[in-house]
Amino acid sequence: MPDQLPAPAAPCAGPCSTTRRQLLRGTGVGLGGLAGAGVLAACTEERPDPGASAESAGAAGAGTVVVALADVPVGGSVAAKVGGQDVLVTQPTEGEVHAFSAVCTHEGCTVTPGDGELLCPCHQSRYALTDAEVLGGPAPEPLPSIEVEVSGTDVVLA
Repeated sequence: MPDQLPAPAAPCAGPCSTTRRQLLRGTGVGLGGLAGAGVLAACTEERPDPGASAESAGAAGAGTVVVALADVPVGGSVAAKVGGQDVLVTQPTEGEVHAFSAVCTHEGCTVTPGDGELLCPCHQSRYALTDAEVLGGPAPEPLPSIEVEVSGTDVVLA
């Protein structure tokens, strides 16, 4: 049995950077194996709650600047931090802004701006810019929304 687990195939900021498949391949333990099951259970139990992340970001207070509106491309998105939480701010059409938790609803990895969508680099879940609905991949539900509005030249918490 190797001393180290193989490196993940894609960057993942989630709690379990090694996939179940990689774990089972690297250890030679089958699905019924006790060691593999214990590690898999630990990965599953420690997933971050994307709703809690959105709540924490929203707790920063109304009027808190999230990002300058000029930094959010029309038809795209930008990553930001609010109250220490990763968020994504989108601008599907000029002047229409939305913000979402950047915690993937599948495995808790950090979702990033994609080409006209939001993308999780761990397992390729894809989310819509307007409402963070799942467009594809294993994510079971949309990213939680964070209430924002445009105030002057900035996107701020509502």
